[in-house]
Amino acid sequence: MIKVFGHKSPDTDSTGSPIIWAWYLTEVKGTPAAPVLLGEPNTEALFVLQHWGLDKPAIISEVAAGETCVIVDTNNPAELPASIGEANVVEIIDHHMLVGGLKTKTPIAITMRPLACTATIMHDLIGADLGRAPRGILGAMLSCILSDTLEFRSPTTTDHDRHVAVKLAKTLGVSIPDLAAAMFEAKSDVSEFSDAALLRMDSKEYSVAGKELRVSVLETTAPKVLLDRKASLMAAMPAVATEDGADQVLLFVIDILKEEATLLVPNDLVKQLAEASFGCTVTGDTVVLPGVMSRKKQIIPALKM
Repeated sequence: MIKVFGHKSPDTDSTGSPIIWAWYLTEVKGTPAAPVLLGEPNTEALFVLQHWGLDKPAIISEVAAGETCVIVDTNNPAELPASIGEANVVEIIDHHMLVGGLKTKTPIAITMRPLACTATIMHDLIGADLGRAPRGILGAMLSCILSDTLEFRSPTTTDHDRHVAVKLAKTLGVSIPDLAAAMFEAKSDVSEFSDAALLRMDSKEYSVAGKELRVSVLETTAPKVLLDRKASLMAAMPAVATEDGADQVLLFVIDILKEEATLLVPNDLVKQLAEASFGCTVTGDTVVLPGVMSRKKQIIPALKM
């Protein structure tokens, strides 16, 4: 049985894409596969599973030596089980920059395309066989695209992502604005999460100028709910950084509707990094970055000291 999984701290794409690809491998290619997750999915991903009647995949933390795996929505070893180098990885499907560091036992199939969403790539790879897909698979594919593009607001959005989403919505008979609004409402409900959980909910590890950073984003239509917690969120950052082997946690609160990010600034290190990276002047414990929506395209490439 092939295990299909995405990155740790699974969002909608890293929850839905393993389900989509495991369906394709099993039902179309005749190769038994199962989707799994490397952590609890976020609130939006949980909504998507419930909305489309999909079972939540099992959650794992490690893979066994020699276990056959397909990796989707990442190629970064830091976002994968520590034992990934011992597994038998046979395929990678991703839309992020090539990080390097993964070592496989044999040559493998790799598909990486500059699109906004892994599910868009899978749409193209599955091709005409998508006509065999049940409604839940199509719904997961549409939801992944709407999530990763922030309903086409993100600068990562391509014409092809939009075209595929519109086509899927027509096939399903659903309204893109209505579905996206329901997804974003679910994503914005963070009342049950601790500060540490929020800092890790959608985060990735990066090294910048010799500093190990956990770069976290929280996309929401209700930024005030998060910003009202800024004092406790900043107070939780040192412990989270220490536990995760990082020098600093950066938290960007993305306002989906205003299309801007607010960066929390707990200390001089983040102040210096913000001013060097984004050409802004920081005067308090937050700074607003107009037009910044994408960690992949606008935040990570800009980070410098």
